[in-house]
Amino acid sequence: MNLLFRIFHQLINSSLNNLLKLRNTHLLIFDIIVFSITPLLALLLRLDGYLDKAHISELGIATILFLAVKLTVFWSFGFYRRYWRYASIEELTYITMLMVGAVIVQTMSFDILHDTQPFIINNLPRSLPFIDGLLSCIFIGALRFSVRIVERFSQRQTVFNPRERVLIIGAGSAGVSLVQDMQRNPQLGFQAIAFIDDDPRKLNAHISGIPVVGDRHQISDTLKSLQIHKVIIAMPTVAGKVIREIVDICKATGIQTSTLPGIHEILNERVRVDSIRDVRIEDLLRREPVQTDIERVSKFIKGKTVLITGSGGSIGSELCRQIFKCQPSRMILIGHGENSVFNIQQELDQLIQVLKNDGKSPINTPHIYTFIADLRFRYRLEHAFERFQPDVIFHAAAHKHVPLMELNPPEAITNNVIGTKNLLEVALKYDVKHFVMISTDKAVNPTNVMGASKRVAEMLVLQAARESGKHYVTVRFGNVLGSRGSVVPTFKKQIATGGPVTVTHPDICRYFMTIPEAVQLVLQAGVLGRGGEVLMLNMGEPVKIVDLAKELIRLSGYEVNKDIDIVFTGLRPGEKLFEELFIKGEEYEPTQHKKLFVVKNASRIIPKNLNLGVERLCIAAAKNDVNSILFLLEQLISGYKPKYLENNLSIGNSRNSALFKNSNGNTLTKAEP
Repeated sequence: MNLLFRIFHQLINSSLNNLLKLRNTHLLIFDIIVFSITPLLALLLRLDGYLDKAHISELGIATILFLAVKLTVFWSFGFYRRYWRYASIEELTYITMLMVGAVIVQTMSFDILHDTQPFIINNLPRSLPFIDGLLSCIFIGALRFSVRIVERFSQRQTVFNPRERVLIIGAGSAGVSLVQDMQRNPQLGFQAIAFIDDDPRKLNAHISGIPVVGDRHQISDTLKSLQIHKVIIAMPTVAGKVIREIVDICKATGIQTSTLPGIHEILNERVRVDSIRDVRIEDLLRREPVQTDIERVSKFIKGKTVLITGSGGSIGSELCRQIFKCQPSRMILIGHGENSVFNIQQELDQLIQVLKNDGKSPINTPHIYTFIADLRFRYRLEHAFERFQPDVIFHAAAHKHVPLMELNPPEAITNNVIGTKNLLEVALKYDVKHFVMISTDKAVNPTNVMGASKRVAEMLVLQAARESGKHYVTVRFGNVLGSRGSVVPTFKKQIATGGPVTVTHPDICRYFMTIPEAVQLVLQAGVLGRGGEVLMLNMGEPVKIVDLAKELIRLSGYEVNKDIDIVFTGLRPGEKLFEELFIKGEEYEPTQHKKLFVVKNASRIIPKNLNLGVERLCIAAAKNDVNSILFLLEQLISGYKPKYLENNLSIGNSRNSALFKNSNGNTLTKAEP
């Protein structure tokens, strides 16, 4: 009996495999046979099975006519270049539309022939083309969708192989796409068992053959009753609070939990099984998704030459990825670190190759150029601008580490200030219309050299916009999760080595965004900015760093202060407890985008002696004169109170040096707007 069963099973599998091996050439032969038979079947249906010799002789002519029309229409519209193994509603619509077109053409041809040559097909009814088209559509559709049905059936034969039983949280479009990908690819080892969704309208419904068994409050019971091995959160737009709640429920039951990335990470991408990843801190802090006007951003960038400085950094590389999707004609990747620039170039080149392999036109992919340069050397910038003539600049290059810049003020000035000054001067010389500088919330009422240097850079951009009338703007935002050298990677390294996790103060707070979210808003700011403005991203609510540390420890599978300790080390030089978003005197108003605010009077809050102050800063930086740098920053930036070095040049002597004299020989005094 077992032998008979195995033989029968093998015969079925062999037949199914043969059907799956059908090619379009085989399908074309089948279609010719069908199209040769359907006119006869149509006539039999129309005449209730009655045929005489007159009908039969005329039917041959109609059959040849219909066959020629249908094959011509189908071939002209690429019907025989389709891959039917994954046929869907799109293919069904495609078949129907082509058949409607074929019926219209063959009806018109039949009527013309009927009227002009009545003796040829005089005995055939005028409804014959329509009935023939209907039967043809049924037959060719049935064959092609049988390939899809057999594909699904053959996938289900692998159910005997061990697969993880998966509970999908979220029965929206992302969850459904994920389940369909699992069903198409059983070899990946996932078997979707059920959905959980808070929408009461979906309760007890079946989606792609999978039941919706309850809302999030039934997760714990469902995990036990359905013997679930793995939970996947498929809700890219849901808030971090909901993710935290689900993760806590699953953790209490010991079930492994994964997630799809947030909507910012999968923008313009199809949800697939390989999109699944472990839950990250970005998911737990996720906010309401940013509704970027993608069409407007794409229109702004499409066909232009775009130059990105700092292209190998966290923000710069994400700028490259998102700008690439907007189809510029050329992308110029400028950076000082050769390895990081090489990495993003390789990533974009691989993406271009994938698009070409998928049949996308190479015309739509930009030309990528890398240019290793330090913005402090103007001659390198001159060469780049002369060669590439950029239309748009995104300036992301900067030193950003507060404690390091506090110890190395000359580096902060030469990179953040002189680099920006050089870039602006060359951009104006080559008539670049759009310039977007990425700034920081640390430039607001700065307490450290890094923030002060970025504030001076902001003022240089605003002054250039005011004097030239061009669309030059700056964009401010806070910390980005996962950027190089930021708190999250630092905490992860400390956890990996067994701790402790070091936090400077129990009350210290910061504003956070994900890198893709921040870059989407930077691109939006480039579209909205009219010149001479500071655009500020709405950072939401600040997050306590100690809470961030606790969540990361839990996500790593440890208990706080049991497996991994948290140690408070005290505030570092120049560090604030709370970052600020507003500068006294700046007038904020909303923009067309609810996540962006604009400082409409930003270009008017600039010191009159900015150029002289920056010139003196350059001299002080060249001499590594730290106290002079601090003094000059204090004069340029209202409210900045630096801590001078006791064993360096005294301020009393500094004031009398030539470094602090203006062109008239007078001492440089505190600037007023």
